[in-house]
Parts: sequence; structure tokens; C-alpha cells
Amino acid sequence: MGRVRPLAFVDLDGVVADVRHRLHHVQRHPRDWDGFFAAAPQDAVHPEGVRCIAKLEGQGAEVAFLTGRPEHRRRDTTRWLSAKGFAGRVLHMRPSEDRRPAAEVKVELVEGLAAPDDVVQVVDDDPRVVEAMRAAGYPATRATWEPRSVGGQRALLAAQEREGRT
Repeated sequence: MGRVRPLAFVDLDGVVADVRHRLHHVQRHPRDWDGFFAAAPQDAVHPEGVRCIAKLEGQGAEVAFLTGRPEHRRRDTTRWLSAKGFAGRVLHMRPSEDRRPAAEVKVELVEGLAAPDDVVQVVDDDPRVVEAMRAAGYPATRATWEPRSVGGQRALLAAQEREGRT
């Protein structure tokens, strides 16, 4: 049986939150994960992300956030969401000790929450997440509005896919 309101899942980092100012923490070795996540409360909001959410909600979808950030960062994340005007939306996060690739974790999270017919859109900046969502039967769109340097893009993909950090 379908839901009354269709669901849309929207990623945070690179979609709603501009993470470019903190990528330097993960572009060096060893990666400074504490510094990377500690700087998250200073993220600016992407206007394109706001428009994306407004469009989905305008079409009747219930928007929930789906992030690869670890669960132990929930307090900072919910404070940021509230301060930026996104309070009241459900937030789904990676379990703190889960280091699997972001695509694997996010698909599993969505599969545990909704059938493909109940989801109108998944929006993520990671092409591997978008591909995995589509392969699982979920409609997915890649957010491309956060340009990054080659080094920044490589560091974030390594974090998401090989190190299971975001």
C-alpha cells in the first residue's frame, strides 16, 4: 500500500550545505575528520538546494534529509538545519561505525524506509549514489551546483566511497 504523501530524500553535503570551505581537512594525509565535521556548522546554504526542496514540497512530496554524515554528528547537524530554516524535516544519518561506501549505506537506508513507488526523488551530489539508487529502482537526480577543484572532488569521493566517512 502506498503512502499518502510521496517521499523525497535530499542529501546535505554538496546539495543543501556548501562544504567547499572544509574540504582542505580531507585533502591531506592523514585526513582530519574531526576538523572536517567541526567546521560543518559554518556551512553556507546552497540556494539551488533550497529551490530543489521548495520544488519537491510544492509538488506535494514530504522531504527528508539523507546524509552520509555519521550519527554521532546529529546534534550539530540538527542545529545547523534549524538555524538555516529546515527544522521539522526528518534526518536520516549513517550509523557512526558504518564505514561502507555512501552508495551502499544510503540505498540500504532508503530501502528500509520506503518502496520505490513511494519515492518521487532522491537528490545527491555523488554520482555513485545516484547510480545505485537508480539500480535499486528509485528515481534519482544528481545535484551539480557545487563546483569543486579536482583535489576536493577526489578527497570527497574517497571519503564517501572508500573511507565511509560522509
